[in-house]
Amino acid sequence: MPIINRIADFHAEMTEWRHRLHANPETAFEEHKTSEFVAERLTSFGISVERGIAGTGVVGTLRGSVPGPCAIALRADMDALPIAEQNGFAHASQHQGRMHACGHDGHTAMLLGAAKHLAETRNFAGTIHFIFQPAEENEGGARAMIEDGVLERYPVEAVFGMHNWPELPVGRFAIQPGAMMAAFDIFEVTIKGRGGHAAMPHLAVDPIVAAAQVVNGLQTIASRNTHPLESAVVSITQIHGGDTWNVIPETVVLRGTTRSFSPEIRDHMEPAIRRIADGACRSCGAEMELCYELCYERRYPPTLNAVEETEIAAAAAAAIVGEGNVQRMLLPSMGAEDFAFFLEKKPGAYIWIGNGTAETGGMLHSPHYDFNDAILPLGASYWVRLAETALAKESVSASLR
Repeated sequence: MPIINRIADFHAEMTEWRHRLHANPETAFEEHKTSEFVAERLTSFGISVERGIAGTGVVGTLRGSVPGPCAIALRADMDALPIAEQNGFAHASQHQGRMHACGHDGHTAMLLGAAKHLAETRNFAGTIHFIFQPAEENEGGARAMIEDGVLERYPVEAVFGMHNWPELPVGRFAIQPGAMMAAFDIFEVTIKGRGGHAAMPHLAVDPIVAAAQVVNGLQTIASRNTHPLESAVVSITQIHGGDTWNVIPETVVLRGTTRSFSPEIRDHMEPAIRRIADGACRSCGAEMELCYELCYERRYPPTLNAVEETEIAAAAAAAIVGEGNVQRMLLPSMGAEDFAFFLEKKPGAYIWIGNGTAETGGMLHSPHYDFNDAILPLGASYWVRLAETALAKESVSASLR
């Protein structure tokens, strides 16, 4: 695979960066030492740096050897997860209950490697903004950076992201226009009844029975209320109610998540959940008091790639691993990614890089996961070729003629 030779030369240095980040994980909006490390590295490369965007976000700006009117953004996420690591290697987490279980340490190291090479060569026309983003996991750091004005202070024509993918072999990339990852929303249904003695249920109004009907009913949203060729997921992930054997509780709380690709399907979720909860309460409560409250929160939109930027990204990947190793037709993931907020504002593309099989590094969000250091130069080389392709000096020269 034609990894850029200079990047191959500092593979060991990127590995050292990655191990340092892995051993010192920081969760959402707490990435103070991580952002300091990133800013120090960028500054040492001769790249201008702004810190403190959305609290802990970092942006590095680099201009090419030829002036150009265009600018692009390359983004890596920096945050870890609240997971207790169960690995025994030397670079395992030193912070109990926090772990880089999604590979953001590798994402950061790959973009730093690309920034180092691009700062040495500047073989492009225009401007690159390296966005190191906090709080991708659940807390919407991309949205926070946008709300803090990152795209106004650093205007770009396109934005690009990348994520490691353990289901994809090393030496492969995967990308397609349109949906790559799903919208991610959360909900909480609180069912309130009348508590009582478990031996005398006729004198109570049992919220547990209603909650059971809600759990079953919610599965019909995907199976019976959504077009068979559309995709939707409704998962109950928490049930809280009662604390002993012989008492019917007053309240049961259900929490869960919905996933979808289509904006129309996404809009359908909240009213469907409300209808099912209302029906269950009416059927169980009869003329007695049984009610519910629904809290529905939209978290991340679907990650939707633009056509032109997808082609640019695919061509850059093919330049590294060959066209046959760039998967162009794939099943999008029902996982979510807050890079979607950037794609709502600017055209761009999000690509998966193969991290090897689950057996070699563990699945994402597993306490046994570890990023595969072998792909660090692949990812960094991809970033470089992408920047050089999107900001090609030849296209600027041609426009000047």
